[in-house]
Amino acid sequence: MAEWIYFIHAPRDDFAATMTDDEEQVWSEHFERLKRLLAEGILIMAGPTLGTINTGIAVIEAPDEESARRVMEADPTIAGGMATGELRGFRVALLRGRDG
Repeated sequence: MAEWIYFIHAPRDDFAATMTDDEEQVWSEHFERLKRLLAEGILIMAGPTLGTINTGIAVIEAPDEESARRVMEADPTIAGGMATGELRGFRVALLRGRDG
């Protein structure tokens, strides 16, 4: 199974501090979906960058680029037009708890 990383680019600087109620609802759905992907063994790790520019990062496993793109594009923030996604191939070279 191949690894992929997708970046979630928020629509503006200081997004986390300036979200509207509608945006907060969609980002809450996004977080719940990530928890499901983690439980299903698709998500390896995810989280936001902090500071003025809040870029989300999700590392996933998928058999091919088309499958990985479907996972990314189904993200509620991207599907709902509140963020843009950027997909790249990725390889976890070192992982705490796995590699010594």
